Order: sequence, then C-alpha cells, then structure tokens
Amino acid sequence: MLKLRTFLFLSFLSSFSVVFCGVGDSLASENPFTPKASVIRYWNKEIRNEMPKTHFLLSKVSPLTAADSAGFSKLAAQNDLASRLPSFCSAAKLFCFPDLSPSLEKHTGDVKFAVYATRNFTNYGTDRLSGVDSFKNYSDDGNVVVDSFRRYSRDSAGHKEQFSNYGSESNVVDQSFNSYAAEATGGSGDFNNYNKEVNNPNLRFTSYADDSNGHGQTFTQYTENANAGNGQSFTNYGKNGNGVPNDFSNYGKGANVVGSGFSGYGESANGANDSFTSYGFDSNVPQNTFKSYGDGGNAAVNSFTSYRDQANVGDDSFQSYAKNSNGEKVDFTNYGQSFNEGTDKFTGYGQGAVGQSIGFKIYGRNSTFKDYSKKGITFGRYNLSSSETAQVKASGSVVNKWVEPGKFFREKMLKRGTVMPMPDIKDKMPERSFLPRTIVSKLPFSSSKIDELKRIFGAGDNSTLETLMLDALKECERAPSSGETKRCVGSAEDMIDFATSVLGRNVEVRTTENVNGSKQNIKIGTVRGINGGKVTKSVSCHQSLYPYLLYYCHSVPKVRVYEADILDPNSREKINHGVAICHLDTSSWSSNHGAFLALGSGPGRIEVCHWIFENDMTWTIADS
Repeated sequence: MLKLRTFLFLSFLSSFSVVFCGVGDSLASENPFTPKASVIRYWNKEIRNEMPKTHFLLSKVSPLTAADSAGFSKLAAQNDLASRLPSFCSAAKLFCFPDLSPSLEKHTGDVKFAVYATRNFTNYGTDRLSGVDSFKNYSDDGNVVVDSFRRYSRDSAGHKEQFSNYGSESNVVDQSFNSYAAEATGGSGDFNNYNKEVNNPNLRFTSYADDSNGHGQTFTQYTENANAGNGQSFTNYGKNGNGVPNDFSNYGKGANVVGSGFSGYGESANGANDSFTSYGFDSNVPQNTFKSYGDGGNAAVNSFTSYRDQANVGDDSFQSYAKNSNGEKVDFTNYGQSFNEGTDKFTGYGQGAVGQSIGFKIYGRNSTFKDYSKKGITFGRYNLSSSETAQVKASGSVVNKWVEPGKFFREKMLKRGTVMPMPDIKDKMPERSFLPRTIVSKLPFSSSKIDELKRIFGAGDNSTLETLMLDALKECERAPSSGETKRCVGSAEDMIDFATSVLGRNVEVRTTENVNGSKQNIKIGTVRGINGGKVTKSVSCHQSLYPYLLYYCHSVPKVRVYEADILDPNSREKINHGVAICHLDTSSWSSNHGAFLALGSGPGRIEVCHWIFENDMTWTIADS
C-alpha cells in the first residue's frame, strides 16, 4: 500500500503544473519543483515591483528536471558528483572537457583527417616508414577542442605530418603532444595556420622530437591573432636531437596576451637549427620564457629576426640560454622593437660556452644581462630606436590598435543621428547555464580547494580547465577596488540577492537585445536615459569562464544608464536595441586603461561609456 501511495504521489507531481501570471506564454506552465519554477518564486518574493520578468535572465536558469535536480543535489552533498560527471554536464548544460580515453589504435597507411574534432591519437604513426598524415580543417571553427597526440610518429622514419588550419577560430583549445616524433629519423612536422584566431589556446609539446634525427618542424602562422590563454609549452623539445631544423614564422603574430615557454628546448642537441622570424610580431603583451634553451648543445644555429617587433610591451626571459654549449651561433636582429617598451632578462646567457657567437643588432631597451658570457657576444646598435619609435607612434593608431573601435566612447555620442562604430559584442564563451542554488551551495568555491574542484569537474594537472578555474577563482577572490562592492554568483538566486542588497528590492535588469551591428558602423536612433537620465548606481554582471555559468557582479556608483535604438546607417531600419552605461567617475582607473588609450585623456578627467555585451547585464533601480 505504501509503494502504491508513493507511486501515485510521484505521478501526481509529474503531471502537476502551475501558472505564473505575467511571465509569458513560454513559462505559462511549469512544474513547481524545477529550478526555473524555484527562481520565479524567488523573484516574486524578493523583487517588489510589477515589472515583467525578463526572459533573458530566466533563459540562464538550469534546465535540469525536478528529478535530476534532486538527484544531483544529493550527489553534491555526498561529494560524489564526479561519479556522474558526463551525465551531470549534459543535463545541466555545463562546460566540461570531453573524456579522451586511452587508445592503442595504430594505422599503417596515409591518413587524412578533414573536418574532424576531439580525438585521441595515441601511438599514431609509431614505427611508420615514410608516409604522410594530413590534419586539414581539423576542429575548424569548433568550440571546445581537446586532443591528445601521445607518442605520435614515435620511432618513425621519413614520416611527415601536416597540420593545416588545425583548430582555426576555435574557443578553448587544449592539445597535448607528449613524446611526439621521439627518436624519429627524417620526416617533418608542418603546423600551418595552427590555432589561428583561437581564444584561450593551451598547447603542450613535451619531449617533442626527443632523440630524433633530422625530423624538422615548421610552425607558420601558429596561433596568429589568438587571444589570451597560456599559449604554448615546449618542454624538452628536440632534446638530444641530431640536425633538427625548426622554423617559427609569424608565430603568435597579432596575438593578444599569449605566453610561450621553451624549457630544455634543444638541450644537448647536435647541429640544431632554429629560426624565429616575426615571432610575436605586432602582438599585445607577449610573454615568452626560454629556460636551458640549447644548454649543452653542439654547433647549434639560432636566429631571432624581428622577434616581438612592433609589439605592445611584452616580457621575455632567457635563463641559461646556450649555457655550456659548443660553437653555438645566435643572432638577435630587430629584437624587441616594441612601441611600448617591454622587459627582457638574460640570466647565465652563454655562460661556460666554448666558441659561441652571439650578436644583438638593433636591440630594444629595458634589458638585463646577468652572469652572461663576456666572450663571443657583440652588441650592435643596442639600446637604440626603441624610445624614438615609441615617441613617433605614441600619438598614432598603433597605440590604440589593441582597443577595438567603438569599445569605449564619450557620452555625447549617445545622441539621435550619431554614426559610430560598434565593437564585436558577441559572446565568445561556451554556452552554459546556472546551477540550482541547492547544488552550487554544496560545491567548493575557492582557489585553496582547486584539487577538489579538479576532481569534481575532471580537470587534469596543468590542464586548460584547471587554469580557467583558477583564473576565475582568483578574480573572484581579488580585493574590491576603491568604492567597489563585488560578488561572484553561480545561481540566479545569488544574483538577485546581490542586486537587491545594493539597489533595494525595486529593481530591473537589462541587456543589449542582440548582436546585430557588431563590428560595423551603426546609427543611433531614439535614446532614453534610465531613471530619467539622472546620475544613479547600477550592478553590472560579466561572465567568467567556469564549468557552470558564473557571473562577476559589482556595484558601479556614479553612472548614467541608457537604452538606445540601433539603426542600420544606410537603410535606417532598427536592427538592435542597445543598453549602454557611462561611468562618470574614472578617477580610480589605471592610466593604462584601454579607454584612455582609445579616447585620450586620463583618470578622472573624462567620463567613459560602453555597450553591455551579449549575455552580460546591468541592474538598476526600476523606473517608476
């Protein structure tokens, strides 16, 4: 009888629905035990006005069913979500990396991988005699690209690998090349347009071409125009190799804040030949570390031509570079001619080397040479041109090259009839949903708990996911700026709590309607100032990249918020309805803030306005 009653009760719940007045047809009927129904009830309880509930915010609420929400909440309480991670990620619409299970698969013939994504290529090409494998348009225009090339082409002879347009225009790319081409003889690896225009690249080349003989690699337009990310790690790359030529051409060209690490690169190698041409050219804050590069090598030739030329700032560290080597030849030509001076450190450079020849020609300023060899090193036109170049370009377009046109503008631009550029306001992050408060409240949220978080979300050591989680956590843990109140929220209820704690319970939330007009000129139509255009305060919420939808929300005092119709400048038809916020007090902003590079002036001297981008939002006191 008890089982029958339980069955009837569950059947009753599954068919039960509730009507929410004023929410819209899409939410007119909702199981009262779903996360979405819970948020609607919470909204009605905490927000004291009759403004219609925004579909935008409700669309971010967890899609979990009532049963799944209860089940996963129980697993979270038991610290056992990891046991159901794939189904949890899928049902809750989270950002999780695919699981690449180990593979013993081999292939004996030539293979072409076109328009392919997310695969484990362990042992591919092992012991191959000649042949060509082609990865063309592999993972092209993907979102999350995770691949493993472990022991690929190991012990092969004359085997050639081609990576063309690999991972191009993807978001969050994670590749591991471990023992790739180790002990290979002859052949070559060609990386052309590899991870071009990628957001958050993270590539690891560990023991790549280790102990190989004449297996050369070419990196052409590698991570060109890429954005952020750890960039690339080359550990023991070409170590103990013989006659291994490597060519890095246009590597990281035009990239934004991408770092590369070369540790033990070419160590104890014989006759290595490396060329870095236009490496980091025209990039923004490139960071590269060369540790024990060419250490103990014999008769190596390294060339750095136009390395970091025309870059903005940037930092390079050469530690024990060519140390204890024999007959090493290194040329630095037009090295570090950045328009905003960066820093370079050479520690133990060429120390203990015999017969080396190291030349610095037209080398930039702000460099430190510590414990470097005093023999065989020449400095030609060293410490010239950088300062003059910076002065010549300081007032030109180069300075604000890295500030997209229209990203920041003055308040006077928000007038009917104004034609102005709109930046790319499209959301580049993977689509995710909030977690129900009943689940997120049971999960750790601290950088000190990163090991536990890695276990829950399946993040490997030194993986992209670990880095992304740490970055988000540290930003959330950062002390607030002067006058700022901040909080990171992973549920809609938490966001409502923060907004009402700052603004009171009579609030509403807004965002720009769509992405139409992005990256083109627009015309401003009807403009309306929120709260009558008076100086007010708001709560702005910006996404952080994390497994579940996470927003960094902060109070913004002394602002004016506007709504504006956005028109096509030619047809004058309405294509968007934008929300813009103007910061009236910029006195606490950094003098290097992109707004001042784009608009001129400095902190506290001008107001700065910007659009609310796709999937970001701003809360204000509701208009009466």
